[in-house]
Amino acid sequence: MFRLSLYPVFDSYLLVAIVALVLVGLMWFGPSRDKLSRRQRGILAAVRAMVIFLVILATLRPTLIYTETKKQAATLVVLADQSRSMTVPDTVSNKSRWDALRTALADAAPALKSLARDFELKAYTFDTDVRETNAPDGKVELPDKPEGKQTAIGSALDDVLRREAGKRLLGLVLLSDGAQRAYAPRDLPPQTAAARLKHLGYPLFTVPLGQSRGLGEARDVAVKDLLVDSNVFVKNELGTDGQVQIDGFVNVDIPVRVLFETAPGKMEVVGQQTIRATADGQLLPIHLRYIPQVPGEYKLTLEAVKQPGELVTTNNSLSTFVNVLKGGLNVLYIEGGLRVEQKFMRRALDASPDIKVDYVRIDLRDPQSRPANFAERFRPGKYDVYILGDIDATAFKKDELANLAECISRGAGLIMLGGFQSFGPGGYGETPLAKVLPVGMDRLERQRPEEAPRTDLHWPGPLPLQPTELGLMHFTLSLAGSRAENEALWAKLPPLEGANKLHDVPAGAMVLLAAGADKPLLVAQQYGDGRVMAFAGDSTWRWWMRGYDAAFKRFWRQVILWLARKDQAQEGNVWIRMAQRRFGPSQRVDFSVGANAPTGEAIADASYKAEVVLPNGTRQPLPLVRQNETMSGSFRDTNLAGDYAIEVTATQKERPLGSARARFLVYQQDLELDNAAADRSTLEGIAAMTGGQSIAPEQLSDLIRRLATETEHLEVQHETKKTFWDTWTFFCLLVALLSLEWYLRKRWGLV
Repeated sequence: MFRLSLYPVFDSYLLVAIVALVLVGLMWFGPSRDKLSRRQRGILAAVRAMVIFLVILATLRPTLIYTETKKQAATLVVLADQSRSMTVPDTVSNKSRWDALRTALADAAPALKSLARDFELKAYTFDTDVRETNAPDGKVELPDKPEGKQTAIGSALDDVLRREAGKRLLGLVLLSDGAQRAYAPRDLPPQTAAARLKHLGYPLFTVPLGQSRGLGEARDVAVKDLLVDSNVFVKNELGTDGQVQIDGFVNVDIPVRVLFETAPGKMEVVGQQTIRATADGQLLPIHLRYIPQVPGEYKLTLEAVKQPGELVTTNNSLSTFVNVLKGGLNVLYIEGGLRVEQKFMRRALDASPDIKVDYVRIDLRDPQSRPANFAERFRPGKYDVYILGDIDATAFKKDELANLAECISRGAGLIMLGGFQSFGPGGYGETPLAKVLPVGMDRLERQRPEEAPRTDLHWPGPLPLQPTELGLMHFTLSLAGSRAENEALWAKLPPLEGANKLHDVPAGAMVLLAAGADKPLLVAQQYGDGRVMAFAGDSTWRWWMRGYDAAFKRFWRQVILWLARKDQAQEGNVWIRMAQRRFGPSQRVDFSVGANAPTGEAIADASYKAEVVLPNGTRQPLPLVRQNETMSGSFRDTNLAGDYAIEVTATQKERPLGSARARFLVYQQDLELDNAAADRSTLEGIAAMTGGQSIAPEQLSDLIRRLATETEHLEVQHETKKTFWDTWTFFCLLVALLSLEWYLRKRWGLV
């Protein structure tokens, strides 16, 4: 496009006109007609007219302008997903997503070839990382099979932007199933990368491949959950609960079994259940039980038997580790009221790894609060120690209390705590426990639950806790190192708020605590092969609240140990605690370690050394950080699937305290195929964010052609100006004409 523009001096046409008139007017004052012939005058006038014309032309400054439209250089990026989820056969005609991707790119090859004549074409494949590939003649070169273990869509888009930095992108074409499956640090959300594309003005076009239903059509059995107690005492029942999801195997019997480690590396089936789904995608519960016979740490696996036609089998099992404790104590705590004492006692006893407390509260006003299997709790050997709180005797059936008395006679322990419905007021004077408990109980003391408490049956507080001479030598009351320290500590402990009046202590019983000569508070005796205690109070929880929590824990632990005849145990306990024993790849493992004295209190000045044993047998030291009386640590290098072990040794002033070992596992996870459902909504969302669109695979060729032709946004107009009045040619012509005019006048005798 050409046009001529004038730019007069000082932007004034008037000035140019005045100059022109002046110069033309001067033409009239030419040479005398007598001196020149007509021909000579004409030549001289013509030369002068040409000079005037050139001067006028120079003052007008004419400029020839022509405009040229050019396209900017741009790059089209094609990004193809080559992760394992692309092998799922859920596209048209049951073709795999990968085959559909290859077909779409092959069909678009002519359009890509045509586009590459005017623009740059870059092709990449991605899974965990991005890899550049060739595209000769528009044919994108792809691997034979998609084998990537992760789909890092967000990181792949971000990587492409970094690699193509400084270029203008015509657009990005992403072919994928849309489901991001990636571990840190490659788990950048696709939406974050799309926001950056939007900011740069680069449209993203997505080509979704696959169906959102995932592997449902591909037939799959997956163990979705596993719940197991991490600690169980030897020869006690270990419950294994879980859930199994079934896709594509409707009305098929599927065996589910529990495998328990019987020797290092050897798993044995110890339980089995057959399940049958009546609908696709159904989630079925699993309940299996096993009684371990040997103490130790064992691996447990819940496994659904592989079925013909399953595409993925890595999700057919879940595993964890279980501690089978030797010498563990089972305690049954029965209460009738909501008392503060039981809350703190249970918290203290639960802190001991070798004591397991089952708590039952029976509300006499609510028959449903009584467990259906309550009578089974009084079977000999079921529990090592029984604790009876403030519960009326009518909560028990007569044969239950008789069975309890028989359990005590055979070696179990029993302690009854003070309360308005304990001892005689609770009606125990007329039960089989009357001859078991080490205090007298009269039927006249009976106090019904609905009656107001009788003041003649209870001591009002405060009641100081004074160990007797016998008590100071007893295992249960030893709360400090020396006798003097122990006496001083008992003198500082908060008194009881009140207590039952215990009386008629048998001759063979021991009064360990009292509030004076005639106020026994803690009485103990032997009954058959068992041990029995009567404690008149129910407010030792105030110790904890006043800062004597260590004394509280030690006291009640030693009471339980004495009742269970474990007071002679001298071994200490080095322990490792983990919130869980099953982790996913790259997941952080947190743990804590500590050591307890034989009496149960923590050893504050213990030193520890920890290391982790990897599945391949290599060892790595683990740093520990002190937290009060314990140490904590973490382990992050969990990329390798398999069994790990944390080993800890403890010393105190260079004296060995012992060692502990805890195993955990990093399960093998097929991140791509465990849940291979496509995610079309993500692809549609990130495309819309950038101003692009999501298209079907068969529309890819049309998109490429449209991108190659609709390039108005890439067109830039270049304007070129051509002047001739300020050139050497123009100047020389003007000088030549002036020189000619002077020469003629000289020759013709005018100068």
